[in-house]
Parts: sequence; structure tokens; C-alpha cells
Amino acid sequence: MSSTEQLLFHIKNSLASIQVTDVLDILLVSVILFYVYRFIRERRAGKLAIGILFLLVMQLIATAFEMHLMRFLLEQLFAVGIIALIILFQPELRSALEKVGGEPLKGIRVFGMEQKDLTAINNTIDQVCDACTDMAESKTGALIVFERSTRLGDIIRTGTVINANVNSFLLKNIFFNKAPMHDGAAIISHNRVYSAGCFLPLSLNQDIIRDLGTRHRAGIGMSENSDAVVVIVSEETGKISTAVSGKLVTGYTKDSLREFLQNELINDTLYQKWRRRKSDRTREKNAQAGDSSKQTKAEHEVPAKTAAVQQDAERETPEAKN
Repeated sequence: MSSTEQLLFHIKNSLASIQVTDVLDILLVSVILFYVYRFIRERRAGKLAIGILFLLVMQLIATAFEMHLMRFLLEQLFAVGIIALIILFQPELRSALEKVGGEPLKGIRVFGMEQKDLTAINNTIDQVCDACTDMAESKTGALIVFERSTRLGDIIRTGTVINANVNSFLLKNIFFNKAPMHDGAAIISHNRVYSAGCFLPLSLNQDIIRDLGTRHRAGIGMSENSDAVVVIVSEETGKISTAVSGKLVTGYTKDSLREFLQNELINDTLYQKWRRRKSDRTREKNAQAGDSSKQTKAEHEVPAKTAAVQQDAERETPEAKN
């Protein structure tokens, strides 16, 4: 048997011994490695990963050439290094775990959303959009946080509890530049302005544009540490911005901000279903109004036709007599 045949024989035997659990094991490890890679890439930890890889290669070399002292030092370094990495990346690891645990909860929360909840959320979005548009025109700074699946109890306790209905006039009064709570953030939870004057964690991302002020950095930091949706109004330029998952987008209008918040705060399927029901009801009302108008028009047309027939008959009668 040639070497090629032996290789094919071993490959066939290996493939025959593969079970479903083996495939599942490979898939799970691949997913974990992918998320580790994305975590390193998003945190700009590429140099740190290269350093760890270099130490691993050094340990392999020390083991292969029986460098006992070097291997001992590297083993102790790795034992302590794992704890050091956890301490160094504690905020990032906490944020990642919160997002992993928050996605299923968000799906459950949206699945149980009823019609009255959709109406309340849309009313909240409309009030926020009205307030942000007015504050953008007057260049009044604002920082509004929409709480989602990640609870913001620690942030809420830094401010003053209001627990009031969302109203554009209330938001404009909170962020009026002479008001005592205008420098902090307003937290909207369960369609209510729950707290105001709250302090948010600043983003530590070094790639943020230096022209952005503390308000924008606080909004980005809040979105990095939770799944919250943050709306920011600049007091210098009057531009409306949003921050989600550490990404800042600016230049919103009233309509585009409303569309963005609806996409983020309401499940797309349920929102489209709600809009479809609303459009169907509007269409039915228009159809009923059209039918009634047609019926009224027909009722007016029948006497008109009758009168026209009578006039024609009156004209024909003298002609027949002549």
C-alpha cells in the first residue's frame, strides 16, 4: 500500500469516527474563538495578543529544549497573568457579559409587548423628538438615556428621582441651562422620566474625536457599558446625536431621530405589524367614508336625473301637439 493510499485510508477512518457531538464541539469552539477575536479587535488589544502569543512560543521552546528555569518562570507568569488580564479588562468583560445576558431578555421583553405598550413607546418617542428638536434650535445641551434590558440602578441613584410621564416641556425644563439638573442625564425607564441629573461613565476610547465634549463622551461611555440608547443634543452646534454600543452617529433631524428610536426601541416585526394594523384601520375608515360619500352623491344624482327626464318630457309634449 502506497503512502497516498495510507493517507486516504486514515482520512476515511477519521471521518467515519466523527460524531454529531464532535461537530457541535468544533462549532462552539469556533464561535468562542470568533468572539475572542472580535473582543480583541474592538478593544485595540492586538499588541497585547501578540505579546501573549510570544510568551506561548517561548514556553514551547523552553519545554522542547528542557529549559527548566525558563519554563518554571513562564508557568508562574501565566498563572498570575490570567488574574491580571481579568483585572485589566474588567470593564470590557463586564460589558460583554451584560450584552450576552441581555439579548435573550430583550427578546422576551419584546415578545410580550402589547398594543398599549407600543402606543406608550411611540408617544414617548414623539415627546423626546419634539423636545430634542426644540433644544437643538435653541442650542440647549441635553443627554437622554433610554433604559432597555440592562438595568441602570447604579446610574439612577446618582441623580434625582422624578418618576413622571414623558413630556417635551418637562424635558426642556430639566435641560434649561439655569436648571440645577441640566448638566446630568435624564433616564427614561418604562416610558417614564425616572431620574434626572444622573452622572454617566465617560468613555475611555482614545479614538474618539477630540472636538467632542464631556456630554458626548458620557453618552458613548453609557452605551459602551450597557445596551441603552442615548440621545445627545450639542449646546455648541445644536446637532442631535445618538450613541448605541459605543458608536456615535450625528446629524439627525426630527423625522430621522423618530425612525431611529422606533427601530431601536421597538421590535421591527411588531412595529411593522402595529403600523400595518393602523394603516388597515385608516384604510377601512377611508373606504367607509368613500362609500357614504358615493351613496350621498347617488342620492343627489337620482332627483337630478328625474328632474331632467321631466323637463325632456315637457319639451316633447308641445312638439307632439303641433
